Amino acid sequence: MFAVIKTGGKQYKVAVGDVVKIEKMKSLDKGAFPVGTQITFDEVMLMDNGTDTTVGTPFIPAAKVEATLEEVGRNKTVDVIKYKQKSRYFKKNGHRQPWFKVRIVGIK
Repeated sequence: MFAVIKTGGKQYKVAVGDVVKIEKMKSLDKGAFPVGTQITFDEVMLMDNGTDTTVGTPFIPAAKVEATLEEVGRNKTVDVIKYKQKSRYFKKNGHRQPWFKVRIVGIK
């Protein structure tokens, strides 16, 4: 059994037991997602149990995917450089994209 979920502007094909690295989810209060938190994805676009395939328009109303947060981290630094020759213009910025690593526990 597998499902296709949408989170962070991306789509992921997941099955029970998979570990997926997703975009960090926003929350109103800081530190709302400690390791071990249960996360529910309700934007399920497709479900397949081997015999039946259900496709949402765009989402399946009653479907949910349960996951457990295993790790929170940030990627390596991406350097962004803006440079214009002969005008003494040089800007250098760095960006580290945050991510969550989640383990899929159940598909309902």
